[in-house]
Amino acid sequence: MKHVNPSFEAIRPNIGSSFTSLKFLTNENIKSHVWHYHPEIELIFVCKGSGKRQIGSSISYFSEGDLVLIGSNLPHCGLTNESTHNEYEMVIQFKPDFLGEPVWDIPEMQRISALLEKSKAGIVFGEEVKKKIGKEITEMHETSSLDKLCRFLKILDELSVTQDYRILNAGKYYLQTQVEDNERINLIFNYVKDHFKEAITLEEMADLANMRVPSFCRYFKKITNKTFTQFVNEYRITHALKLLAEQPLSITEVCFESGFNNFSYFNRTFKEYISKSPSQYRKEFNYFME
Repeated sequence: MKHVNPSFEAIRPNIGSSFTSLKFLTNENIKSHVWHYHPEIELIFVCKGSGKRQIGSSISYFSEGDLVLIGSNLPHCGLTNESTHNEYEMVIQFKPDFLGEPVWDIPEMQRISALLEKSKAGIVFGEEVKKKIGKEITEMHETSSLDKLCRFLKILDELSVTQDYRILNAGKYYLQTQVEDNERINLIFNYVKDHFKEAITLEEMADLANMRVPSFCRYFKKITNKTFTQFVNEYRITHALKLLAEQPLSITEVCFESGFNNFSYFNRTFKEYISKSPSQYRKEFNYFME
């Protein structure tokens, strides 16, 4: 299988607007397999549904929809696919200077400016914020011209003051720092994405990156702020979360379907990441979904 770098996505603002506002109904925006980036900042609201999200080096599972802010040139995969079962998806895309560079220096814009700076590492918002802002984004989409812009700035301001959020990539994770890093790290990411169910050795990954093993380990930790083993385990555990929530498989089946070949190691790793056993997670997840 051929592994490619993230594709560049060209984005054009809506006619008569300084930014792009799009609404996709179920299965209209299938991009979960496409690893891409663009200079525009992206605010995505997924109404209902569940699935995996990969933004930078962060891989995680979402349920009951999602609200994320993805910074400029931060590579990511789409959030929806055929099995997401979302009601609809709202996507807002805007360039960092869509209002002009000087506007971010005025006092009224300082909070939003700080929010956009944090978005370079990817931000996911909590349940209450997601419900409130999701509704506002949907309503904003139906308006036009100046009213749409005013509502959008109000949404950004609300997001800038909430404490109900989580940064997705620890440290300063900017894949766009160097072209060489882009090519190498994304080759690695795509390989893991396609082969996480198989055994992956450091030797083959170092060879893929055209490095020796010690150099590869240092390089990967520097770029992602995690070891390669942690990254692969995180990908596998996220897939296990998806299976536990969505498929009637036994815990043992989930273990092997997620790329683990040792049940004890799977249980131990799952508890390290999720702070509960796979059976506890499934039981609690089903309880909250009822």
